[in-house]
Amino acid sequence: MKRIVAVTAGISWFLAGFTSYAQQTTAAAFNLKHCIETGISNSLDVNQSGLDMQRSRINWNQAKLNMLPDLNGTASTGVNQGRSIDPFTNGYINQQVNYSSYGISSGVVLFNGLSMQHTVKQNALAYEASKMDWQQAKDDLTINIILAYLQVLANEDLLVQARNQADLSKKQVERLEIMNKEGAILPSQLYDLKGQYAGDQVAIINAQNALALSKNSLCRLMNIPYDKNMKLERIDAESYAVKYEDSPDKIYQESLQKFSLIKAADLRRQSAAIGVKAVKGLLYPVLVLGGNANTNYSSAARNDIFLGTSDVTTNDYVMVNGTPSPVIRKQSNFQSEKIGYNQQLNNNLFTSVNLSLRIPLFNSWQVRNRIKLAQLTLKNNDMAAATAKTQLQQAVEQAYITMTSASERFKVLMEQAHAYSESFRTVDIRFNAGLGNSIDYLTAKNNLDRSNINLINAKYEYVLRTRVLDYYQGKQLW
Repeated sequence: MKRIVAVTAGISWFLAGFTSYAQQTTAAAFNLKHCIETGISNSLDVNQSGLDMQRSRINWNQAKLNMLPDLNGTASTGVNQGRSIDPFTNGYINQQVNYSSYGISSGVVLFNGLSMQHTVKQNALAYEASKMDWQQAKDDLTINIILAYLQVLANEDLLVQARNQADLSKKQVERLEIMNKEGAILPSQLYDLKGQYAGDQVAIINAQNALALSKNSLCRLMNIPYDKNMKLERIDAESYAVKYEDSPDKIYQESLQKFSLIKAADLRRQSAAIGVKAVKGLLYPVLVLGGNANTNYSSAARNDIFLGTSDVTTNDYVMVNGTPSPVIRKQSNFQSEKIGYNQQLNNNLFTSVNLSLRIPLFNSWQVRNRIKLAQLTLKNNDMAAATAKTQLQQAVEQAYITMTSASERFKVLMEQAHAYSESFRTVDIRFNAGLGNSIDYLTAKNNLDRSNINLINAKYEYVLRTRVLDYYQGKQLW
């Protein structure tokens, strides 16, 4: 809100200047829309606010993705030498074994006190708040560029006025020099007009300097190189100098609905309230559904293939009629061969599904302290939102009072300029006819010049004030 107060408090003389790029021709006049778009495109503050908005969007997307099941795979391979466990038979072996194992697992949280759902809402509101901050940065820059643009136009009008004053004084000096040579006037009248002409030339220098400074200020707002020859598209300021119909209360109520700073504060307050619920959800049990699949390979794995049976004479014998006879038994014959890699992976595949429940009983009061911190954040955001609304109301009331004063001053100065114009016209006729003196002429001329300068300043000041009130209401400013 400091930026709001700064905008309304210091509008007597505003930031200034618009300029074309150094590479562009200065013959063309640039309009207000081009100035604003260029400033927003080049502004560091606006671009940084846009990056913050993108970060908030990523956080929101991640909160939604956290609700999806996870999926992880594992793979390992190695070599065992000496006495080790055969990963195929789980028996002891004493040989070199090459082994590999693979697995995949997945799990999804079925319930955790709705903490994840609340976190999604919290981040969604935070993202909306960051969008309002981005819009506020653009609005702040927009109003400053508009004020600067109008200040350049005001300084251009003041320079034209100063040159007109000097031209009039120069013509009078030239006329009086002729009359002085002829002895038709007092020399003091000529020197009075020469002094006035010198003062008018100083006024031109001052007006040129003010115009250059205002252009330079606008260039800084647009973050582009300064171009002293830049030209701006003229705006009919008098068409904007109409009575402002809205009341302060109406402006304030409208600004509560449209002003980005207020909307951002409300969204942060809502986000903090949801954040408290998200942390409280951590007090509830967590139910997780999981599953996994695993398989392995061992170079020691062998497969025995049955080849058939054969008769084998043993060392045992039996006595038949007193004669020993050898015992013959059947023997199964096998051929051992290595089990293939793919076959082992298929044979050793196993899967499991599990449902787990984790009940938080005691965790050093971490969750309860996080709840207290979240509640403090909520209170802070509540106070920030209330303060923002109060400051906005004060700023609107101040801007309206200043606008009303500028409007009344503009009306009075119009009447004054008309009166001094008629007065100078009469004095000028008498002076040119030789019936008046230089003192009366200079007094009338200075009064008219001063009233014209004040009228130009008042006209643009009133337009500036009305633009500020439109700014608070979120209206289109150009």
